[in-house]
Formats: sequence, C-alpha cells, structure tokens
Amino acid sequence: MHPRDVLLGAQAGAVSLPVCDHYSGVEQRMRKSLQLQAEMIAEFGTCVFDASLDCEDGAPVGGEMDHAQLVAGLAQEAYHQASTKKLPASPRVAVRLHPVDHPCFDLDVDTVVSAAARELCHLMIPKVESVADIEKAVKAVDAAAKKAGRLEPLPIQVLLESPAAVHRAFDIAAHPRVQSISFGLMDFVSAHAGAIPDSAMSSRLDGSEPGQFSHPHVVRAKLEIAAACHAHGKVPSHCVVTEFNDHQAISLAAKKAGREFGFTRMWSIHPNQIRPILEALAPSAADIERAAALTEAAQAAQWAPVSFEGQLHDRASYRYFWQVLERAHQTGRELPNSVKAFF
Repeated sequence: MHPRDVLLGAQAGAVSLPVCDHYSGVEQRMRKSLQLQAEMIAEFGTCVFDASLDCEDGAPVGGEMDHAQLVAGLAQEAYHQASTKKLPASPRVAVRLHPVDHPCFDLDVDTVVSAAARELCHLMIPKVESVADIEKAVKAVDAAAKKAGRLEPLPIQVLLESPAAVHRAFDIAAHPRVQSISFGLMDFVSAHAGAIPDSAMSSRLDGSEPGQFSHPHVVRAKLEIAAACHAHGKVPSHCVVTEFNDHQAISLAAKKAGREFGFTRMWSIHPNQIRPILEALAPSAADIERAAALTEAAQAAQWAPVSFEGQLHDRASYRYFWQVLERAHQTGRELPNSVKAFF
C-alpha cells in the first residue's frame, strides 16, 4: 500500500499545494512569471510555485475588462506553450479576482472563468468576510466554469484581511470548496484605524519596534488562520514580505512562518523571493535522508512499531516523516531512490 493511504487516513484527502504562491499584475511581470515557472518546471521536474495573475490590484481603474481578458489569454497561452515544450509537469496558473462585493467581480468571473476555467488551478477571492461571501463566489464561478466546459469544481482560495474575517477563520476553513487561506497583513493592520503601528507590516526581526512576527494582534491573527487550516485539512498561506530585495529578510521570514507559526505556503511578490521561499520551506538534505530511511524501515515492518536510531517509532511519527518527504517533493528536492517510486 502507498504510505499516504496507510499513514494519513482521513488526512489523505488533505490539500497539497506548492509552497510558494507568486503574484504579479502588470503584463510584463505576468509574462516573466509564467516564463520563470516553465523554466523551473524543467529544472525541478515538478511545478514548485503557483503563478497568480492579479485582477484586483493589477487592473487599472477603467481598464478592468481589458485586464481580465489579458489574464485569461495568458493562462491559456501558458498551457499551450507547456504542451508544445513537453514540460515534465503542468503549469499552475491562478487568478486573483476582485472581492465579491466589488462592481467588477461579475465582470472578472464572466471574462476570466468563462474563457480559462479549464486552464486555472484555482481562484483567489480577496477580502472574504464570511462563509456567505464564499457561497456567493462559488455560485458565480460554478456557473461560468460550466459554460467553459470544466467538469471538476474549480478550487477556491481566500484572503482574510480584517479582524472580523479572522474571527470567522474556522468556519471559513471548514467550507468544502476552500482550498487555502491567506493572511492579508497590510489590510489587516490598516483595519485597526491606527491602533496597530505601521511597523507591524514589516518583517524586521531586530526588536526595535513590533513587527509582523512580534505584534500581539498580528501574531494572534496568523495563529488563528494556521490553526483553522490545519483543523480542516487546508493550506495556511503566509503573507508578503515587503522588503522584496532583502534576501535575508525573506529567508528568515519564511523560516519563522514555517517553523514557528505553522504556515506551509507563502506569498512572493518579486521573482527574487521565490527561491528563498523554496529553500526556507524545504526540508534539509539530512532530514530527507532520515525520513526516507525510517519510511523504508516502517514499510519493511508492515507499518508496525520499529526501533530506529535508538528511538521507538510508530504510525504517529511515520506520518510526520512521510510528510517531510511530501514537502521535499513539493519543493523540488532530490529524493532517495528508496522512496522515489511513491512520487
């Protein structure tokens, strides 16, 4: 039996996504993002980041329809080029729409989903406040996707950006169509009417002022979102690091988000952030080797308890080490031969 079926049980259906979600909204940058994604698919043999094309912040005021048409065309073009180049894995192209209460939401759905539903890996719905917002989005998206000939449901990811939305994180994560929840740091801070300082939007870790990893309200919001996602088998996605040219800042932030806050995915807003995020959220070579060796020993024992390196292990720890291997695969790490067949 496959380790996933033996070890994960009810969690076997939990969502698994690339650890990096890269956003761009300007045409030149969107094209570069899609080109970079194709290059990295060829390099790693799998798609290691999602390319999310932005209709919310990317569309110029008054030019929303033209921008939506551009985004739909780019998604279709990415799949056509991947097929032509015979890449080892399919591209993952997503679109961030306008919020459900925005006048351009229906325009986005009619233009983007009706044209490119079969090419999209998911849709991002920003500024979600409640389950009712999700239901509204799902109804519109499903109708447009059906017209486009998409048979399977189009996954929905959501962005929580207010104190009220964070309060409802567990209900939102429980919705069957929600695949992942992202945290909208800057809007969350702004929603507090000046009660949270602007330093809380920074990733600085020097302790001079409360940053996004130390301000109590921001920390609480992040932990709520991560806990809600893990409770319902969804993916918690960490917010942006605005110091996009500071490689050390993005690396430290990604490590902290993953190791201390429970996030398994993170936003990128500049191509230079993608590889540091992959590196930070990937297991080390030593961890991969250990996880593979233990998985091999467990399989030989037919998943009964074993003694390994002087410690007792059973299915509870096997599950953890199997997930290390899954994360290694998601981040394009080299896997030992003993476990390659599982992927």
